[in-house]
Amino acid sequence: MYTLIGATKSRPLWLLEELGVPFTHLPATPHSEQARTASASGKIPVLMVDDTAISDSTAILTYLADRHGQFTFPAGTLQRAQQDSLTQMILDELDAALWTAARHSIILPEEMRLPAIRDSLKWEFARSIDALMARFKGPFLMGEPMAVPDIIATQSGVWAMRANFPVENETFREYVARMRERAAFIAVDVTSRGVVRVFLKQLWFEFVPVFHRLQGRLAAQG
Repeated sequence: MYTLIGATKSRPLWLLEELGVPFTHLPATPHSEQARTASASGKIPVLMVDDTAISDSTAILTYLADRHGQFTFPAGTLQRAQQDSLTQMILDELDAALWTAARHSIILPEEMRLPAIRDSLKWEFARSIDALMARFKGPFLMGEPMAVPDIIATQSGVWAMRANFPVENETFREYVARMRERAAFIAVDVTSRGVVRVFLKQLWFEFVPVFHRLQGRLAAQG
């Protein structure tokens, strides 16, 4: 039914696992030939539905949740308005801070990076986590059921911890830990590690012959 092109730990991949619907996952890196074939921008993830491409992870999450009537409140309801409000808050205040930090660490050309910006981003991120948790109802952000904002918030929390951002709010830490115990999250994590292992093995087998040839040339020159 669906083909998802993109990273092995993307938010749409997690939701597809939660939904239990049939899909094909094609791992791809940004701006790769595969990514550009699916989307002119070359950005990932991209969800292919028949011959139609849907880009942007939040758009994909919203489409899937609406289509299957799960992990969302019905459009036009007050609960949906609150859900969308949470989604935008997480994207604007958590996700944006992490992306800005990443751009100034590894994405932008070195001469365009401002490493000192991380300090202000970390401060802002910590404040935003506290503001988000002030709206937390438990066991999920909106109480019941688990919804689209939970996927984005959890992934942002995991990303923050790996990027050494301060995640000191205990309620948020416990929430993220519970979300990471979900079977669908674990399935995506295990699959991701398997893909990385295969990639590294392929890289190793490609590198070894090159290394030996280089060694031979250096020996001959010596």
